[in-house]
Amino acid sequence: MFASFARAIFGTSNDRALKAYRRRVAAINALEPEISALDDAALQGKTTAFRARLDAGETLDDLLPEAFAVVREAAKRVLGMRHFDVQLIGGMVLHDGKISEMKTGEGKTLVATLAVYLNALTGLGVHVVTVNDYLARRDAAQMGQLYGFLGLSTGVIVPGLDEPTRRAAYGADITYGTNNEFGFDYLRDNMKYRLEDMVHRPFHFAIVDEVDSILIDEARTPLIISGPSDEPTSLYAQVDEVVAAFLARGRVGEDGKHEFYEKDEKARTVTMTELGAETVEEMLQAAGVLPHGGLYDLANVSIVHHVQQSLRARTLYARDVDYIVREDKIVIIDEFTGRMLEGRRYSDGLHQALEAKEKVQVQQENQTLASITFQNYFRLYPKLAGMTGTAMTEADEFEQIYKLSVVEIPTNVAVARDDQDDEVYRTAAEKYEAVAKLIEECRGRGQPVLVGTTSIEKSEIISALLDRKKIKHSVLNARFHEQEATIIAQAGAPGAITIATNMAGRGTDIKLGGNYEMRLALEPGVDPVALKAEIDTNQAKVKAAGGLFVIGTERHESRRIDNQLRGRSGRQGDPGASRFFLSLEDDLMRIFGSDRMGGMLQRLGLQEGEAIVHPWINKALEKAQKKVEIRNFDMRKNVLKYDDVMNDQRKEVYAQRREFMSAESVSDIVAEMREDVIAGLVANRIPEKAFPEQWQSAELAVDLNRVLALDLPIVDWAAEEGIDEVHLRERIEQAAVQAAAAKAEKFGEALTNYIEKSILLQTLDHVWKEHLLGLDYLRQGIGLRGYGQRDPLNEYKREAFAMFAAMLDELKERVTGALAHVVVSETPAAPPPPPPVPMVESHPLPGHVAPELALTEPVVQESDRVRPFREDEVDPAKPETWGITPRNAPCPCGSGKKYKYCHGKI
Repeated sequence: MFASFARAIFGTSNDRALKAYRRRVAAINALEPEISALDDAALQGKTTAFRARLDAGETLDDLLPEAFAVVREAAKRVLGMRHFDVQLIGGMVLHDGKISEMKTGEGKTLVATLAVYLNALTGLGVHVVTVNDYLARRDAAQMGQLYGFLGLSTGVIVPGLDEPTRRAAYGADITYGTNNEFGFDYLRDNMKYRLEDMVHRPFHFAIVDEVDSILIDEARTPLIISGPSDEPTSLYAQVDEVVAAFLARGRVGEDGKHEFYEKDEKARTVTMTELGAETVEEMLQAAGVLPHGGLYDLANVSIVHHVQQSLRARTLYARDVDYIVREDKIVIIDEFTGRMLEGRRYSDGLHQALEAKEKVQVQQENQTLASITFQNYFRLYPKLAGMTGTAMTEADEFEQIYKLSVVEIPTNVAVARDDQDDEVYRTAAEKYEAVAKLIEECRGRGQPVLVGTTSIEKSEIISALLDRKKIKHSVLNARFHEQEATIIAQAGAPGAITIATNMAGRGTDIKLGGNYEMRLALEPGVDPVALKAEIDTNQAKVKAAGGLFVIGTERHESRRIDNQLRGRSGRQGDPGASRFFLSLEDDLMRIFGSDRMGGMLQRLGLQEGEAIVHPWINKALEKAQKKVEIRNFDMRKNVLKYDDVMNDQRKEVYAQRREFMSAESVSDIVAEMREDVIAGLVANRIPEKAFPEQWQSAELAVDLNRVLALDLPIVDWAAEEGIDEVHLRERIEQAAVQAAAAKAEKFGEALTNYIEKSILLQTLDHVWKEHLLGLDYLRQGIGLRGYGQRDPLNEYKREAFAMFAAMLDELKERVTGALAHVVVSETPAAPPPPPPVPMVESHPLPGHVAPELALTEPVVQESDRVRPFREDEVDPAKPETWGITPRNAPCPCGSGKKYKYCHGKI
């Protein structure tokens, strides 16, 4: 109550922020006559003057009013657009490193030019991040005219660019690109072997367009660069055949549950019942897939993994909803946009299970080489800002994760859209009939309609229904962004009916009467004057008919997506309306809605074909959506907590790589590693405070020969009078230094530097890759520690730290051993770079990985890498019978040493 009273007197924090910004708007407006009087040359010369003032000690805040006035004047001359006062406020919010929430159609693309220009004056580079390639190209081309007029360069980052072009784009004052490309370039840079091959500049300032989509919706899973593993793919097809027969054999009870498994659609997991486990075990044995032991024997863990993923593929993932089959490939459909995501793959073998299910070629699983979450990538920018039409519902998450506050910018003209109450029906069929009836009514009065759906399957159901009723319409699903923009731009024409996934065409305005610029580009030879007159006439017709009517066919799990769909109507004060049609069979109602809602509607006497419309229903649905939003926020926070552990290690490794690459010579680093390795070897064979007769002198001599290629009389030295561990270590170090110096003299300084740096970098990459794999395994099983009353996160931190320390020790030993054994038969004129590793870039989709697997992808199970075998199959004399032996396991030859010190040595 007190808070409400305080807000009434002092205003909200948003009101107070806007009041401060409006004072600066007045200062910018006061400069307009002076700036407008400048000719083009004088206006363009302002950029050089601003940079000189920055060099003289002024700050960007000092320049802001004049710089914004310059951008507004340049936009009038180059683009024919003048920034509104509310757009100036939006630009100041972005410059302050906050999120600017502006309704659809308020010109966010133009708003960004203000903060982009001001911050680009520093010469440190500004990144503008968009949700797709089409918008990146479009905005860079359109706004690049403005920046070019003012003397700034613009680049664009999209897939398929070669390295020089990519490097030049990053070198521009302003760089447009997609979130995935920026992130993958960062990971790729940290896999390069020369500084001059890197493309990214040091991070400075980024503005994220559709910030909620990128920093919220896509942040539940990381970006991953992976390489091929040795895992065969035939097992997926074998297991899928068994699982298909297994599911067909089971019965479904009266309660709708299958006797062999239980599934949780909220968590997207499936678990076999005891009967199911027994049945599938028998079927696998009969099919020869499970030759030895039971399903849950240790040697058969990989088969359990394959069965589990095949079950998920067949019970939780539907064709034309979660994915489509195209050109003998499984192509994922983004649950938020309905777009095809070429190149993306589901995690942890799920994609391979779907390939086996759909009888397309099963691709190899991959092993993680590098990964980063969007949270940790975007937090690399010292200054980050964003803009969207829907951010307030997630304001807490933006503040907690990114330290970004949200400022709601008022519209230039008041919103006139009529947001009507939801209509709830008993069945989906009744709901679709009601949607079709409303579409017919709108078409009869010439009112354009945008129908939002949540999947391709549902958009096709509505399309088929309209076809039967002979209602002409356009369908937008899983098409290219360019086609998408073309169709969505004309969705405001009189009587136009467009069916689209909820966010299709985001970034392109729906203008009532049609889009003049788009039609002019698509219809060469058309008379511009006649076209403008036609569109003006159509616009008047559409406004008289009530503007764009947005129909939602289902509530999305996030209120933001619903608000985005609604926001397509009523831009810049245009008339419009929106209404959502729901049924008790909708996923949100079925999975997250109140169990009492169905009973309540029946008690109210709801008949077939009738709908219930009441504000209480809206509130109940909002509560259900809030439940899902909270659950998804918890999932993203959980991902981030675990990734923060890896992030600290990733920063350290990447900093080390950069240090190695920038150093003229790494000889001192290598020498320090060699000393640490010798100290470790000596300490391993000479216990603390032990007498010389207790030393393992012979074993130490073997270790030194294995690692350092030194044949030293350790046994004789140990027998000398008065020798101690310190003197022995000094002799070994001296011998190692002499051997290294002799090798360096033989190779020459240039080649020695090259060899040392190459081995150091390649070995670091190798042990880091193995470490990532180890963290994957640790992450998957760490949740079980909770049953022992231990905090899984603390356990993960502790063990990950120990693994990182072990990785550094392994790095030192491998580098030292490799340099000691390296041989150059002839001196090459120009040493070739290391061979490229075939890599796959992927971004697992939110909602398509089980929560416990949402951290990394793809993952290879340890049991998948070690060939199942029986003890009597292993012949110590025949390495081909050993399978793939982990480096820290005892060597199968029977020597008693670890494999890495015996047959697996470098």
